[in-house]
Amino acid sequence: MSDDKKPSGGEATSNGIKKHRTSLPSPMFSRNDFSIWSILRKCIGMELSKITMPVIFNEPLSFLQRLSEYMEHTYLIHKANLCSDHVDRMQCVAAFAVSAVASQWERTGKPFNPLLGETYELVREDLGFRLISEQVSHHPPISAFHAEGLSNDFVFHGSIYPKLKFWGKSVEAEPKGIITLELLKHNESYTWTNPTCCVHNIIVGKLWIEQYGNMEITNHKTGDKCILNFKPCGLFGKELHKVEGYIQDKSKKKLCALYGKWTECLFCIDPATFDTFKKNDKKYGEEKKNLTKTASAEEPDEMPLPDSESVQVIPGSTLLWRIAPRPPNSTQMYNFTLFAMALNETEKGMESIIPKTDCRLRPDISAMENGDIGKCLTKQYCK
Repeated sequence: MSDDKKPSGGEATSNGIKKHRTSLPSPMFSRNDFSIWSILRKCIGMELSKITMPVIFNEPLSFLQRLSEYMEHTYLIHKANLCSDHVDRMQCVAAFAVSAVASQWERTGKPFNPLLGETYELVREDLGFRLISEQVSHHPPISAFHAEGLSNDFVFHGSIYPKLKFWGKSVEAEPKGIITLELLKHNESYTWTNPTCCVHNIIVGKLWIEQYGNMEITNHKTGDKCILNFKPCGLFGKELHKVEGYIQDKSKKKLCALYGKWTECLFCIDPATFDTFKKNDKKYGEEKKNLTKTASAEEPDEMPLPDSESVQVIPGSTLLWRIAPRPPNSTQMYNFTLFAMALNETEKGMESIIPKTDCRLRPDISAMENGDIGKCLTKQYCK
């Protein structure tokens, strides 16, 4: 891709940096008059990739564009490249891996299914990367992506085969596929797989999302591993959104402890200090749990979503990553981040540069973004 033909979008400011939009052309549609249960009640235990869902439950992005949201916190990769110590680099890579799933928080809309051969190209000079993604298989649906630093300092690539299943009250998305990050300056290659994502209260109640499962990040040059546990919510919601784990060397010696929330932040600390804190916190948690059981003789039929609370920072911790606040209009804009709001924007002349297979040229996605649900519904390939 030549420098004079970059499909980045936005308007140039006086200093040459492109200014990206901060809202969509139209707010999201209300889903109150539609019942997803009428569609899913016959699909319990089935894989959802072969089921046509009403377009009203979509968000105006292709899954290929959702993949590009991995790059929102690219600065963590650049920071890793600047670190001379392998443990410090692993900390930055772990923070990047956690931040890559943060955009899914409260994003209960389904992205459009990519068509076979569909592509997406993005260049963000302000963030220092360019990316291309493509739908390389239809059955099973496999999306591949390749990103690289504009300074030729990293390569980030992988393929994702999202397996979606409906389990009565929830939809579970298991992101099959390996993700690879190469830090070229250090000749290091890191690989990992994202945790499982689950959307709850599909039938009744407020939709909410949790991530759970282990993420194992491996540095194939040094043998270092970072094993992170994305905790399931639990009975009383105490573990909601929490993630914690350790960086260890090839002999499994703990070098560093990591903790935080994938929706909010990630910290690192000495593993001995972390273990002591966890031991004391566990005792406190058991006492609180016993008091709660005494106060309530009967458990609720469905666990209520607990109030959001900040991470309890352990003294001596170092902040690795904190999520940027979403814009005030985010709830009316499919809960998009500022990064996501810019993914469909175009500038004059762009349509003659990007290939005809690019997501931004799909009339169904464009119709939804512009608030024309009627036009969107007329397209037979709406997925």
